[in-house]
Amino acid sequence: MSESPAPLIRRGGRGDVPFLRDMVRHAFYWRWGTPEGEHVPASRYVEGWGRRGDGSVVALESGLRVGAAWFRLFPEAAPGYGFVDESTPELAIGVVPSRRGRGYGQALLEGLLEHARVEGHTAMSLSVERANPALHLYERFGFRPVGEAGDTLTMHADLGSTPEPRLRGEGQDGM
Repeated sequence: MSESPAPLIRRGGRGDVPFLRDMVRHAFYWRWGTPEGEHVPASRYVEGWGRRGDGSVVALESGLRVGAAWFRLFPEAAPGYGFVDESTPELAIGVVPSRRGRGYGQALLEGLLEHARVEGHTAMSLSVERANPALHLYERFGFRPVGEAGDTLTMHADLGSTPEPRLRGEGQDGM
């Protein structure tokens, strides 16, 4: 039995924005049929993409986009679910359901954390439901709970303490 090739991860660019919009649904509604949250619209994670503090990576399989991870700085007046402060970007990861469980989430997280370091970020935050299998992935990368609301954790990681990632490619726009 042969091993699957390592996922190709490249930096996202402006041409990936429609794909990021699609991935928001996979990131936030990881369980089929989960309704949109009342407090923070998921569109907030990609609206007006390309502002200071936005960064993304995209996973490719046979040249097709199958997942994305991105970070964004939020103002205190309009925070994301995993908001910690205005200088800590919040991350999100989405993988198309048919490609989950193949290592794309880990590869995307590695690439995104490297991208954030290159951009000068020293920490990252996120929001995850306790039942989401990705919780264990985040813990392996040094994310620790700093808050909770119901079944959802806000997690934070110091980027200096996470494993050394590998970014394999870069998009044309270098975003």
